[in-house]
Amino acid sequence: VQLQASGGGLVQAGGSLRLSCTTSERMITIAWFRQAPGKEREFVAAFRWREYYANSVKGRFTISRDNVKDTMFLQMNNLKPEDTAVYYCAAGNSVIASTMTDRAAYHYWGQGTQVTVSS
Repeated sequence: VQLQASGGGLVQAGGSLRLSCTTSERMITIAWFRQAPGKEREFVAAFRWREYYANSVKGRFTISRDNVKDTMFLQMNNLKPEDTAVYYCAAGNSVIASTMTDRAAYHYWGQGTQVTVSS
């Protein structure tokens, strides 16, 4: 399964970006993680029957999917400098609710796209 992420860039604090990730096959669970320099890769959002969000992005980010085009999106609004990271899309068919935020539960990963938020 191939995942291809795009849409990162440089934006000022308070601005918006929309990330996209195309998958080569339909996947049950899709997710976004991010990794800032010197930090662990962390969960951002996931979609499996419903949406899941990290507390740090709840109310600002929205995950969605287009099943016709096998593409997932992450709409990021009111961006903050602490959102600066490489964002990775991930997918899996055996992720359960209790492991939704665990990166080890996802078998397939995109290449990452850089998001930089300036203050």
